[in-house]
Amino acid sequence: MTTKDEFVFLPLGGVGEIGMNLALYGYGPAAKREWIMVDCGVTFAGLDLPGIDLVLPDISFIEAQRGNLKAIIITHAHEDHYGALNDLWPSLKVPVYASGFTAGMLDAKRNYEGTRAEIPITPFKAGDRINVGPFEIEAIGVNHSIPEPMSLVIRTPLGNAVHTGDWKIDHAPSLGPFTDEARFRAVGEEGVLAMMCDSTNALRDGVSPSEEQVSEGLRQIIENAEGRVAITTFSSNVGRIRSIAQAAERAGREVLLLGSSLKRVVNVSQDLGIMEGIKPFLAEDEYGYIPRNKVVVILTGSQGESRAALAKLSRDEMRNVALASGDTVVFSSRAIPGNEKAIQDIKNGLIEQGIHIITDNEALVHVSGHPRRSELLQMYEWVKPQILVPVHGEAAHLVGQKLLAEQAGIGQVPKVRNGNILRLAPGPAEVIDDAPHGRVFKDGRLLGDFEEMGIGDRRKLSFAGHVSINVLLDSRFDFQGDPDVVPFGLPEFDDEGEAMEDTLYDAVLSAVESIPRARRKDLNVVRESIRRAVRATANQVWGKKPIVTVFVTKV
Repeated sequence: MTTKDEFVFLPLGGVGEIGMNLALYGYGPAAKREWIMVDCGVTFAGLDLPGIDLVLPDISFIEAQRGNLKAIIITHAHEDHYGALNDLWPSLKVPVYASGFTAGMLDAKRNYEGTRAEIPITPFKAGDRINVGPFEIEAIGVNHSIPEPMSLVIRTPLGNAVHTGDWKIDHAPSLGPFTDEARFRAVGEEGVLAMMCDSTNALRDGVSPSEEQVSEGLRQIIENAEGRVAITTFSSNVGRIRSIAQAAERAGREVLLLGSSLKRVVNVSQDLGIMEGIKPFLAEDEYGYIPRNKVVVILTGSQGESRAALAKLSRDEMRNVALASGDTVVFSSRAIPGNEKAIQDIKNGLIEQGIHIITDNEALVHVSGHPRRSELLQMYEWVKPQILVPVHGEAAHLVGQKLLAEQAGIGQVPKVRNGNILRLAPGPAEVIDDAPHGRVFKDGRLLGDFEEMGIGDRRKLSFAGHVSINVLLDSRFDFQGDPDVVPFGLPEFDDEGEAMEDTLYDAVLSAVESIPRARRKDLNVVRESIRRAVRATANQVWGKKPIVTVFVTKV
Protein backbone atom coordinates (compact mmCIF):
# COMPACT_ATOMS: atom_id res chain seq x y z
CA MET A 1 0.00 0.00 0.00
CA THR A 2 1.30 3.44 -0.95
CA THR A 3 0.16 6.78 0.42
CA LYS A 4 -1.60 7.47 -2.89
CA ASP A 5 -3.62 4.24 -2.95
CA GLU A 6 -7.40 4.63 -3.02
CA PHE A 7 -10.29 2.16 -2.83
CA VAL A 8 -13.09 3.26 -5.14
CA PHE A 9 -16.52 2.10 -6.31
CA LEU A 10 -17.84 2.90 -9.80
CA PRO A 11 -21.26 1.70 -11.01
CA LEU A 12 -21.75 1.74 -14.78
CA GLY A 13 -25.33 0.46 -14.56
CA GLY A 14 -28.05 -0.45 -12.09
CA VAL A 15 -27.80 2.63 -9.84
CA GLY A 16 -30.67 4.96 -10.69
CA GLU A 17 -32.48 2.27 -12.69
CA ILE A 18 -33.75 -1.29 -12.36
CA GLY A 19 -31.62 -3.59 -14.51
CA MET A 20 -28.30 -3.43 -16.37
CA ASN A 21 -26.28 -4.00 -13.19
CA LEU A 22 -22.53 -3.53 -13.57
CA ALA A 23 -20.19 -2.38 -10.79
CA LEU A 24 -16.46 -1.74 -10.80
CA TYR A 25 -14.23 -1.76 -7.72
CA GLY A 26 -10.82 -0.13 -8.09
CA TYR A 27 -7.71 -0.08 -5.95
CA GLY A 28 -4.46 1.87 -6.28
CA PRO A 29 -3.36 5.36 -7.27
CA ALA A 30 -5.63 7.22 -9.70
CA ALA A 31 -3.21 6.88 -12.61
CA LYS A 32 -2.97 3.07 -12.46
CA ARG A 33 -5.83 1.52 -10.54
CA GLU A 34 -6.50 -2.20 -10.74
CA TRP A 35 -10.15 -3.17 -11.14
CA ILE A 36 -12.64 -5.99 -10.73
CA MET A 37 -16.09 -6.04 -12.30
CA VAL A 38 -19.11 -7.37 -10.43
CA ASP A 39 -21.96 -8.44 -12.72
CA CYS A 40 -22.58 -7.55 -16.35
CA GLY A 41 -26.31 -7.23 -16.95
CA VAL A 42 -28.85 -5.99 -19.47
CA THR A 43 -32.16 -4.23 -19.35
CA PHE A 44 -35.00 -4.61 -21.82
CA ALA A 45 -36.04 -2.06 -24.40
CA GLY A 46 -39.34 -0.22 -24.03
CA LEU A 47 -41.59 1.23 -26.71
CA ASP A 48 -39.30 4.28 -26.88
CA LEU A 49 -36.62 2.07 -28.50
CA PRO A 50 -38.38 0.54 -31.54
CA GLY A 51 -36.71 -2.61 -32.83
CA ILE A 52 -34.06 -2.74 -30.11
CA ASP A 53 -33.68 -6.14 -28.47
CA LEU A 54 -31.57 -5.35 -25.40
CA VAL A 55 -29.92 -2.41 -23.66
CA LEU A 56 -26.37 -2.92 -22.35
CA PRO A 57 -24.09 -0.73 -20.22
CA ASP A 58 -21.44 1.33 -21.97
CA ILE A 59 -18.11 -0.17 -20.83
CA SER A 60 -15.82 2.14 -22.82
CA PHE A 61 -14.24 3.34 -19.56
CA ILE A 62 -12.96 -0.09 -18.56
CA GLU A 63 -12.29 -1.18 -22.17
CA ALA A 64 -9.76 1.64 -22.40
CA GLN A 65 -7.82 0.13 -19.49
CA ARG A 66 -8.71 -3.51 -19.77
CA GLY A 67 -5.12 -4.45 -18.93
CA ASN A 68 -5.92 -3.28 -15.39
CA LEU A 69 -9.17 -5.30 -15.18
CA LYS A 70 -8.32 -8.44 -13.21
CA ALA A 71 -11.59 -10.40 -13.16
CA ILE A 72 -15.35 -10.41 -13.63
CA ILE A 73 -17.45 -11.98 -10.85
CA ILE A 74 -21.11 -12.80 -11.53
CA THR A 75 -23.36 -12.93 -8.45
CA HIS A 76 -26.22 -14.88 -10.10
CA ALA A 77 -27.82 -15.78 -13.42
CA HIS A 78 -30.57 -13.22 -13.79
CA GLU A 79 -30.47 -11.33 -17.09
CA ASP A 80 -30.04 -7.99 -15.33
CA HIS A 81 -26.83 -9.34 -13.76
CA TYR A 82 -25.25 -11.57 -16.41
CA GLY A 83 -27.16 -11.01 -19.66
CA ALA A 84 -24.57 -8.72 -21.30
CA LEU A 85 -21.61 -11.00 -20.72
CA ASN A 86 -21.82 -12.87 -24.03
CA ASP A 87 -21.75 -9.58 -25.95
CA LEU A 88 -19.25 -7.59 -23.88
CA TRP A 89 -16.71 -10.20 -22.74
CA PRO A 90 -14.99 -10.48 -26.16
CA SER A 91 -13.77 -6.89 -25.82
CA LEU A 92 -12.37 -7.61 -22.32
CA LYS A 93 -11.21 -11.26 -22.31
CA VAL A 94 -10.50 -11.46 -18.57
CA PRO A 95 -11.17 -14.36 -16.17
CA VAL A 96 -14.83 -14.84 -15.20
CA TYR A 97 -15.87 -16.37 -11.87
CA ALA A 98 -19.40 -17.71 -11.43
CA SER A 99 -21.44 -20.51 -9.87
CA GLY A 100 -22.08 -23.81 -11.63
CA PHE A 101 -25.67 -22.84 -12.34
CA THR A 102 -24.64 -19.49 -13.79
CA ALA A 103 -22.01 -21.19 -15.97
CA GLY A 104 -24.61 -23.68 -17.19
CA MET A 105 -27.09 -20.92 -18.00
CA LEU A 106 -24.43 -18.91 -19.82
CA ASP A 107 -23.54 -21.91 -21.95
CA ALA A 108 -27.21 -22.67 -22.72
CA LYS A 109 -27.79 -19.02 -23.58
CA ARG A 110 -24.79 -18.96 -25.91
CA ASN A 111 -25.93 -22.13 -27.71
CA TYR A 112 -29.49 -20.82 -28.05
CA GLU A 113 -28.49 -17.39 -29.35
CA GLY A 114 -25.57 -18.61 -31.46
CA THR A 115 -23.30 -15.95 -29.99
CA ARG A 116 -19.65 -15.94 -30.93
CA ALA A 117 -17.73 -16.21 -27.69
CA GLU A 118 -17.30 -19.29 -25.55
CA ILE A 119 -16.47 -17.76 -22.20
CA PRO A 120 -14.20 -19.81 -19.91
CA ILE A 121 -15.76 -19.83 -16.43
CA THR A 122 -13.84 -20.49 -13.22
CA PRO A 123 -16.24 -22.11 -10.70
CA PHE A 124 -16.94 -19.89 -7.70
CA LYS A 125 -19.51 -20.62 -5.01
CA ALA A 126 -20.54 -19.70 -1.48
CA GLY A 127 -17.64 -20.26 0.91
CA ASP A 128 -14.96 -19.90 -1.77
CA ARG A 129 -12.27 -17.20 -1.78
CA ILE A 130 -10.21 -15.94 -4.69
CA ASN A 131 -7.29 -13.53 -4.90
CA VAL A 132 -7.06 -11.23 -7.93
CA GLY A 133 -4.68 -8.28 -7.97
CA PRO A 134 -5.00 -6.42 -4.65
CA PHE A 135 -8.44 -7.93 -3.94
CA GLU A 136 -9.47 -10.98 -1.95
CA ILE A 137 -13.07 -11.89 -2.75
CA GLU A 138 -15.22 -14.20 -0.64
CA ALA A 139 -18.65 -15.50 -1.70
CA ILE A 140 -21.43 -15.69 0.90
CA GLY A 141 -24.62 -17.63 0.19
CA VAL A 142 -27.88 -15.67 0.13
CA ASN A 143 -31.46 -16.53 -0.73
CA HIS A 144 -33.01 -15.17 -3.91
CA SER A 145 -35.39 -16.31 -6.63
CA ILE A 146 -32.78 -18.33 -8.53
CA PRO A 147 -30.27 -21.08 -7.70
CA GLU A 148 -26.85 -20.32 -6.25
CA PRO A 149 -26.95 -16.54 -5.68
CA MET A 150 -24.16 -14.96 -3.67
CA SER A 151 -23.05 -11.81 -1.94
CA LEU A 152 -19.40 -10.80 -2.13
CA VAL A 153 -16.94 -9.65 0.52
CA ILE A 154 -14.24 -7.61 -1.23
CA ARG A 155 -11.15 -7.23 0.96
CA THR A 156 -8.42 -4.67 0.30
CA PRO A 157 -5.58 -3.17 2.36
CA LEU A 158 -7.75 -0.07 2.88
CA GLY A 159 -10.84 -1.91 4.12
CA ASN A 160 -13.55 -4.41 3.27
CA ALA A 161 -16.66 -3.91 1.16
CA VAL A 162 -19.76 -6.08 1.03
CA HIS A 163 -21.57 -6.22 -2.31
CA THR A 164 -24.92 -7.81 -1.43
CA GLY A 165 -26.14 -8.59 -4.95
CA ASP A 166 -29.82 -9.60 -4.92
CA TRP A 167 -30.97 -11.18 -1.67
CA LYS A 168 -33.72 -11.59 0.87
CA ILE A 169 -34.14 -13.34 4.22
CA ASP A 170 -36.43 -16.37 3.87
CA HIS A 171 -36.52 -18.86 6.72
CA ALA A 172 -38.63 -21.33 4.71
CA PRO A 173 -37.45 -21.23 1.07
CA SER A 174 -38.40 -23.92 -1.42
CA LEU A 175 -34.85 -23.82 -2.75
CA GLY A 176 -31.71 -22.88 -0.82
CA PRO A 177 -29.43 -21.52 0.21
CA PHE A 178 -30.49 -19.65 3.32
CA THR A 179 -29.01 -16.18 3.66
CA ASP A 180 -25.95 -16.95 5.78
CA GLU A 181 -26.51 -14.88 8.92
CA ALA A 182 -23.55 -16.38 10.79
CA ARG A 183 -21.11 -15.50 8.02
CA PHE A 184 -22.45 -11.96 7.63
CA ARG A 185 -22.16 -11.43 11.38
CA ALA A 186 -18.56 -12.71 11.34
CA VAL A 187 -17.69 -10.37 8.48
CA GLY A 188 -19.33 -7.53 10.41
CA GLU A 189 -17.17 -8.30 13.42
CA GLU A 190 -14.08 -8.32 11.18
CA GLY A 191 -14.99 -4.78 10.14
CA VAL A 192 -16.83 -3.53 7.05
CA LEU A 193 -15.91 -0.21 5.52
CA ALA A 194 -18.79 -0.11 3.00
CA MET A 195 -21.84 -2.10 1.93
CA MET A 196 -23.42 -1.77 -1.52
CA CYS A 197 -26.97 -2.91 -0.86
CA ASP A 198 -30.01 -3.97 -2.94
CA SER A 199 -32.68 -1.22 -2.83
CA THR A 200 -35.47 -2.81 -4.90
CA ASN A 201 -37.96 -3.13 -2.04
CA ALA A 202 -36.64 -0.31 0.16
CA LEU A 203 -40.04 1.38 0.05
CA ARG A 204 -41.92 -1.68 1.35
CA ASP A 205 -42.36 -2.15 5.08
CA GLY A 206 -42.01 -5.39 6.99
CA VAL A 207 -40.62 -8.73 5.87
CA SER A 208 -41.27 -10.61 2.64
CA PRO A 209 -43.53 -13.66 2.95
CA SER A 210 -41.69 -16.96 2.66
CA GLU A 211 -41.64 -19.10 -0.45
CA GLU A 212 -43.21 -21.85 1.65
CA GLN A 213 -46.33 -19.67 2.05
CA VAL A 214 -46.43 -19.10 -1.72
CA SER A 215 -46.13 -22.85 -2.29
CA GLU A 216 -49.07 -23.46 0.01
CA GLY A 217 -51.15 -20.84 -1.80
CA LEU A 218 -50.42 -22.44 -5.15
CA ARG A 219 -51.17 -25.91 -3.79
CA GLN A 220 -54.64 -24.82 -2.65
CA ILE A 221 -55.42 -23.28 -6.03
CA ILE A 222 -54.33 -26.42 -7.89
CA GLU A 223 -56.29 -28.73 -5.60
CA ASN A 224 -59.47 -26.63 -5.77
CA ALA A 225 -59.43 -26.01 -9.51
CA GLU A 226 -62.00 -27.93 -11.57
CA GLY A 227 -60.26 -27.62 -14.93
CA ARG A 228 -56.72 -27.15 -16.13
CA VAL A 229 -54.36 -24.87 -14.24
CA ALA A 230 -51.71 -22.83 -16.07
CA ILE A 231 -49.17 -20.96 -13.95
CA THR A 232 -46.86 -18.34 -15.43
CA THR A 233 -43.75 -17.25 -13.57
CA PHE A 234 -40.24 -16.00 -14.24
CA SER A 235 -38.40 -18.82 -16.00
CA SER A 236 -35.37 -18.42 -13.73
CA ASN A 237 -37.37 -19.01 -10.53
CA VAL A 238 -36.40 -22.65 -10.13
CA GLY A 239 -37.66 -22.76 -6.55
CA ARG A 240 -41.12 -21.70 -7.73
CA ILE A 241 -41.05 -24.27 -10.53
CA ARG A 242 -40.20 -26.96 -7.97
CA SER A 243 -43.01 -25.75 -5.69
CA ILE A 244 -45.55 -25.92 -8.50
CA ALA A 245 -44.40 -29.36 -9.62
CA GLN A 246 -44.59 -30.69 -6.06
CA ALA A 247 -48.05 -29.17 -5.51
CA ALA A 248 -49.25 -30.67 -8.77
CA GLU A 249 -47.97 -34.11 -7.79
CA ARG A 250 -49.76 -33.91 -4.42
CA ALA A 251 -52.95 -33.01 -6.27
CA GLY A 252 -52.55 -35.99 -8.62
CA ARG A 253 -51.74 -33.87 -11.67
CA GLU A 254 -49.12 -34.13 -14.42
CA VAL A 255 -46.98 -31.11 -15.35
CA LEU A 256 -46.21 -29.68 -18.79
CA LEU A 257 -43.52 -27.04 -19.39
CA LEU A 258 -44.11 -24.47 -22.15
CA GLY A 259 -41.56 -21.93 -23.35
CA SER A 260 -37.98 -22.25 -24.56
CA SER A 261 -36.40 -20.16 -21.77
CA LEU A 262 -38.23 -22.19 -19.12
CA LYS A 263 -37.04 -25.45 -20.65
CA ARG A 264 -33.43 -24.20 -20.80
CA VAL A 265 -33.48 -23.30 -17.09
CA VAL A 266 -34.99 -26.66 -16.14
CA ASN A 267 -32.48 -28.57 -18.30
CA VAL A 268 -29.56 -26.82 -16.59
CA SER A 269 -31.16 -27.43 -13.17
CA GLN A 270 -31.65 -31.12 -13.95
CA ASP A 271 -28.01 -31.46 -15.05
CA LEU A 272 -26.91 -30.02 -11.70
CA GLY A 273 -29.30 -32.14 -9.63
CA ILE A 274 -31.40 -29.15 -8.55
CA MET A 275 -34.61 -30.80 -9.82
CA GLU A 276 -33.95 -34.05 -7.98
CA GLY A 277 -37.17 -35.68 -6.73
CA ILE A 278 -39.37 -34.00 -9.35
CA LYS A 279 -41.30 -36.37 -11.63
CA PRO A 280 -40.59 -36.23 -15.39
CA PHE A 281 -42.58 -33.57 -17.21
CA LEU A 282 -45.16 -34.27 -19.90
CA ALA A 283 -44.29 -34.05 -23.59
CA GLU A 284 -46.33 -31.46 -25.46
CA ASP A 285 -48.04 -34.03 -27.68
CA GLU A 286 -49.31 -35.89 -24.58
CA TYR A 287 -51.27 -32.87 -23.35
CA GLY A 288 -54.45 -33.56 -25.30
CA TYR A 289 -54.79 -37.05 -23.80
CA ILE A 290 -54.70 -35.93 -20.15
CA PRO A 291 -58.05 -35.16 -18.44
CA ARG A 292 -58.53 -31.45 -17.75
CA ASN A 293 -58.46 -31.89 -14.00
CA LYS A 294 -55.21 -33.85 -14.14
CA VAL A 295 -52.82 -31.33 -15.69
CA VAL A 296 -50.85 -28.25 -14.66
CA VAL A 297 -48.99 -26.12 -17.20
CA ILE A 298 -45.97 -24.04 -16.16
CA LEU A 299 -45.28 -21.49 -18.86
CA THR A 300 -43.46 -18.32 -19.89
CA GLY A 301 -45.06 -14.98 -20.66
CA SER A 302 -45.71 -13.44 -17.25
CA GLN A 303 -44.59 -10.02 -18.53
CA GLY A 304 -46.93 -9.92 -21.52
CA GLU A 305 -44.29 -10.90 -24.10
CA SER A 306 -46.19 -11.21 -27.38
CA ARG A 307 -44.28 -14.28 -28.60
CA ALA A 308 -44.23 -16.17 -25.30
CA ALA A 309 -46.37 -19.23 -24.58
CA LEU A 310 -49.02 -17.43 -22.50
CA ALA A 311 -49.67 -14.79 -25.17
CA LYS A 312 -50.05 -17.52 -27.78
CA LEU A 313 -52.53 -19.35 -25.54
CA SER A 314 -54.50 -16.14 -25.04
CA ARG A 315 -54.79 -15.92 -28.84
CA ASP A 316 -55.40 -19.70 -29.17
CA GLU A 317 -52.40 -20.05 -31.49
CA MET A 318 -50.65 -23.15 -30.12
CA ARG A 319 -50.74 -26.38 -32.06
CA ASN A 320 -50.92 -28.99 -29.29
CA VAL A 321 -52.01 -26.95 -26.27
CA ALA A 322 -55.12 -24.88 -25.60
CA LEU A 323 -57.17 -23.66 -22.66
CA ALA A 324 -60.94 -23.62 -22.39
CA SER A 325 -63.71 -21.97 -20.41
CA GLY A 326 -63.46 -22.95 -16.75
CA ASP A 327 -59.68 -23.35 -16.77
CA THR A 328 -57.50 -21.20 -14.47
CA VAL A 329 -54.43 -19.08 -15.20
CA VAL A 330 -52.28 -17.97 -12.25
CA PHE A 331 -49.82 -15.07 -12.54
CA SER A 332 -47.14 -16.20 -10.06
CA SER A 333 -45.09 -13.08 -10.74
CA ARG A 334 -45.13 -9.31 -10.44
CA ALA A 335 -45.51 -6.88 -13.31
CA ILE A 336 -42.23 -5.19 -14.16
CA PRO A 337 -42.98 -1.45 -14.59
CA GLY A 338 -43.82 -0.71 -18.21
CA ASN A 339 -45.32 -4.14 -18.93
CA GLU A 340 -48.75 -3.52 -17.38
CA LYS A 341 -50.60 -2.82 -20.63
CA ALA A 342 -49.24 -5.91 -22.41
CA ILE A 343 -50.10 -8.09 -19.41
CA GLN A 344 -53.62 -6.69 -19.22
CA ASP A 345 -54.16 -7.38 -22.93
CA ILE A 346 -53.30 -11.04 -22.34
CA LYS A 347 -55.58 -11.22 -19.31
CA ASN A 348 -58.43 -9.79 -21.38
CA GLY A 349 -57.83 -12.37 -24.11
CA LEU A 350 -58.01 -15.15 -21.54
CA ILE A 351 -61.08 -13.72 -19.82
CA GLU A 352 -62.88 -13.57 -23.19
CA GLN A 353 -62.33 -17.34 -23.40
CA GLY A 354 -64.00 -17.84 -20.01
CA ILE A 355 -60.75 -18.52 -18.18
CA HIS A 356 -60.34 -17.61 -14.49
CA ILE A 357 -57.43 -15.27 -13.68
CA ILE A 358 -55.65 -15.29 -10.30
CA THR A 359 -52.92 -12.75 -9.43
CA ASP A 360 -51.17 -11.82 -6.20
CA ASN A 361 -54.03 -9.37 -5.58
CA GLU A 362 -56.37 -12.32 -5.00
CA ALA A 363 -54.03 -14.85 -3.35
CA LEU A 364 -50.46 -15.27 -2.12
CA VAL A 365 -49.06 -16.65 -5.37
CA HIS A 366 -45.85 -14.64 -5.62
CA VAL A 367 -43.20 -13.11 -3.40
CA SER A 368 -40.31 -10.89 -4.43
CA GLY A 369 -36.72 -12.04 -4.18
CA HIS A 370 -35.58 -8.73 -2.68
CA PRO A 371 -35.46 -7.48 0.93
CA ARG A 372 -38.11 -5.25 2.48
CA ARG A 373 -37.26 -2.62 5.08
CA SER A 374 -37.14 -4.91 8.12
CA GLU A 375 -34.81 -7.27 6.25
CA LEU A 376 -32.56 -4.35 5.30
CA LEU A 377 -32.39 -3.31 8.97
CA GLN A 378 -31.46 -6.89 9.86
CA MET A 379 -28.59 -6.84 7.35
CA TYR A 380 -27.35 -3.49 8.70
CA GLU A 381 -27.25 -5.02 12.17
CA TRP A 382 -25.28 -8.04 10.99
CA VAL A 383 -22.72 -6.21 8.84
CA LYS A 384 -22.40 -2.86 10.68
CA PRO A 385 -21.01 -0.93 7.68
CA GLN A 386 -19.42 2.48 8.16
CA ILE A 387 -20.67 3.48 4.69
CA LEU A 388 -23.94 2.35 3.09
CA VAL A 389 -24.32 2.78 -0.68
CA PRO A 390 -27.85 2.12 -1.99
CA VAL A 391 -27.70 0.35 -5.38
CA HIS A 392 -30.03 -1.73 -7.58
CA GLY A 393 -32.94 0.66 -7.86
CA GLU A 394 -34.49 3.76 -9.35
CA ALA A 395 -34.11 7.11 -7.61
CA ALA A 396 -37.12 6.51 -5.32
CA HIS A 397 -35.72 3.17 -4.13
CA LEU A 398 -32.22 4.58 -3.57
CA VAL A 399 -33.50 7.57 -1.59
CA GLY A 400 -35.82 5.26 0.38
CA GLN A 401 -32.90 3.13 1.47
CA LYS A 402 -30.72 6.20 2.16
CA LEU A 403 -33.32 7.52 4.64
CA LEU A 404 -33.69 4.08 6.25
CA ALA A 405 -29.93 3.70 6.67
CA GLU A 406 -29.59 7.17 8.18
CA GLN A 407 -32.42 6.42 10.62
CA ALA A 408 -30.58 3.21 11.55
CA GLY A 409 -27.55 5.27 12.54
CA ILE A 410 -25.20 4.55 9.62
CA GLY A 411 -22.90 7.55 9.49
CA GLN A 412 -22.16 7.85 5.77
CA VAL A 413 -24.79 7.29 3.05
CA PRO A 414 -23.40 9.05 -0.04
CA LYS A 415 -25.51 9.80 -3.08
CA VAL A 416 -24.15 7.73 -5.98
CA ARG A 417 -25.44 7.29 -9.50
CA ASN A 418 -24.15 5.54 -12.63
CA GLY A 419 -20.78 6.95 -13.66
CA ASN A 420 -19.86 8.42 -10.25
CA ILE A 421 -16.45 7.36 -8.93
CA LEU A 422 -16.94 7.05 -5.18
CA ARG A 423 -13.78 7.05 -3.06
CA LEU A 424 -14.39 4.72 -0.12
CA ALA A 425 -10.94 5.17 1.45
CA PRO A 426 -8.84 6.89 2.59
CA GLY A 427 -10.87 9.66 4.17
CA PRO A 428 -14.63 10.09 4.19
CA ALA A 429 -16.71 8.63 1.34
CA GLU A 430 -16.79 11.15 -1.49
CA VAL A 431 -17.60 11.25 -5.21
CA ILE A 432 -14.28 12.35 -6.68
CA ASP A 433 -14.83 12.05 -10.43
CA ASP A 434 -17.17 10.88 -13.18
CA ALA A 435 -16.47 8.16 -15.72
CA PRO A 436 -17.90 7.76 -19.22
CA HIS A 437 -21.11 5.74 -18.95
CA GLY A 438 -24.36 5.26 -20.77
CA ARG A 439 -26.16 2.73 -22.89
CA VAL A 440 -25.31 0.49 -25.81
CA PHE A 441 -28.10 -1.05 -27.85
CA LYS A 442 -28.33 -4.57 -29.24
CA ASP A 443 -30.25 -4.75 -32.49
CA GLY A 444 -30.26 -8.22 -34.02
CA ARG A 445 -26.60 -9.17 -34.28
CA LEU A 446 -25.25 -5.62 -33.99
CA LEU A 447 -24.24 -3.38 -31.08
CA GLY A 448 -24.07 0.39 -31.20
CA ASP A 449 -25.01 3.68 -29.62
CA PHE A 450 -28.18 5.69 -30.19
CA GLU A 451 -26.99 7.26 -33.43
CA GLU A 452 -25.26 4.16 -34.81
CA MET A 453 -28.43 2.12 -34.43
CA GLY A 454 -30.56 4.82 -36.07
CA ILE A 455 -32.96 4.91 -33.12
CA GLY A 456 -33.84 8.58 -33.57
CA ASP A 457 -34.92 7.99 -37.16
CA ARG A 458 -36.91 4.91 -36.14
CA ARG A 459 -38.83 7.01 -33.65
CA LYS A 460 -39.60 9.54 -36.38
CA LEU A 461 -40.67 6.73 -38.70
CA SER A 462 -43.01 5.30 -36.09
CA PHE A 463 -44.55 8.75 -35.57
CA ALA A 464 -44.84 10.13 -39.10
CA GLY A 465 -43.82 7.52 -41.68
CA HIS A 466 -41.62 7.88 -44.73
CA VAL A 467 -41.94 9.18 -48.27
CA SER A 468 -39.55 8.02 -51.00
CA ILE A 469 -39.33 10.11 -54.22
CA ASN A 470 -37.47 9.39 -57.43
CA VAL A 471 -37.11 12.13 -60.06
CA LEU A 472 -35.43 11.86 -63.48
CA LEU A 473 -34.41 15.07 -65.28
CA ASP A 474 -33.53 15.21 -68.99
CA SER A 475 -30.67 17.14 -70.59
CA ARG A 476 -32.72 20.38 -70.35
CA PHE A 477 -33.40 19.67 -66.64
CA ASP A 478 -37.09 19.07 -67.26
CA PHE A 479 -38.94 15.99 -66.02
CA GLN A 480 -38.24 12.85 -67.98
CA GLY A 481 -41.40 10.94 -67.22
CA ASP A 482 -43.50 11.16 -64.09
CA PRO A 483 -41.75 11.25 -60.73
CA ASP A 484 -42.25 8.24 -58.44
CA VAL A 485 -43.79 9.06 -55.05
CA VAL A 486 -44.04 6.18 -52.56
CA PRO A 487 -45.47 7.02 -49.11
CA PHE A 488 -45.06 4.46 -46.34
CA GLY A 489 -46.91 4.70 -43.05
CA LEU A 490 -48.89 7.82 -44.00
CA PRO A 491 -52.69 8.14 -44.10
CA GLU A 492 -54.12 7.05 -47.44
CA PHE A 493 -56.34 10.14 -47.84
CA ASP A 494 -56.37 13.72 -46.57
CA ASP A 495 -59.40 15.29 -44.84
CA GLU A 496 -60.96 16.23 -48.21
CA GLY A 497 -60.74 12.69 -49.53
CA GLU A 498 -57.77 13.35 -51.82
CA ALA A 499 -55.23 10.54 -52.06
CA MET A 500 -52.15 11.49 -50.03
CA GLU A 501 -49.91 10.12 -52.76
CA ASP A 502 -51.52 12.46 -55.34
CA THR A 503 -51.23 15.47 -53.03
CA LEU A 504 -47.54 14.82 -52.47
CA TYR A 505 -47.02 14.14 -56.19
CA ASP A 506 -48.38 17.62 -56.97
CA ALA A 507 -46.02 19.09 -54.38
CA VAL A 508 -43.05 17.47 -56.17
CA LEU A 509 -44.10 18.92 -59.53
CA SER A 510 -44.59 22.40 -58.07
CA ALA A 511 -41.25 22.31 -56.23
CA VAL A 512 -39.23 21.48 -59.37
CA GLU A 513 -41.14 23.81 -61.67
CA SER A 514 -40.59 26.73 -59.26
CA ILE A 515 -36.81 26.39 -59.62
CA PRO A 516 -35.34 28.34 -62.56
CA ARG A 517 -33.91 25.95 -65.12
CA ALA A 518 -30.38 27.35 -64.69
CA ARG A 519 -30.45 26.51 -60.95
CA ARG A 520 -31.69 22.98 -61.58
CA LYS A 521 -28.16 22.09 -62.67
CA ASP A 522 -27.37 21.86 -58.99
CA LEU A 523 -29.14 18.60 -58.19
CA ASN A 524 -28.69 19.19 -54.46
CA VAL A 525 -30.85 22.31 -54.77
CA VAL A 526 -33.54 20.27 -56.54
CA ARG A 527 -33.34 17.50 -54.00
CA GLU A 528 -33.67 19.83 -51.00
CA SER A 529 -36.51 21.82 -52.57
CA ILE A 530 -38.50 18.63 -53.15
CA ARG A 531 -37.83 17.41 -49.61
CA ARG A 532 -38.96 20.67 -48.03
CA ALA A 533 -42.04 20.93 -50.24
CA VAL A 534 -43.21 17.39 -49.50
CA ARG A 535 -42.72 17.81 -45.73
CA ALA A 536 -44.53 21.15 -45.76
CA THR A 537 -47.44 19.78 -47.81
CA ALA A 538 -47.81 16.73 -45.57
CA ASN A 539 -47.77 18.99 -42.53
CA GLN A 540 -50.41 21.27 -44.07
CA VAL A 541 -52.91 18.50 -44.89
CA TRP A 542 -52.07 16.08 -42.06
CA GLY A 543 -50.33 17.98 -39.28
CA LYS A 544 -47.18 15.82 -39.28
CA LYS A 545 -43.87 15.89 -41.15
CA PRO A 546 -42.70 12.51 -42.46
CA ILE A 547 -39.11 11.54 -43.16
CA VAL A 548 -38.54 12.22 -46.87
CA THR A 549 -35.87 10.61 -49.04
CA VAL A 550 -35.35 12.13 -52.50
CA PHE A 551 -33.39 10.70 -55.43
CA VAL A 552 -32.73 13.08 -58.35
CA THR A 553 -30.90 11.82 -61.44
CA LYS A 554 -30.00 13.62 -64.69
CA VAL A 555 -30.17 11.33 -67.73
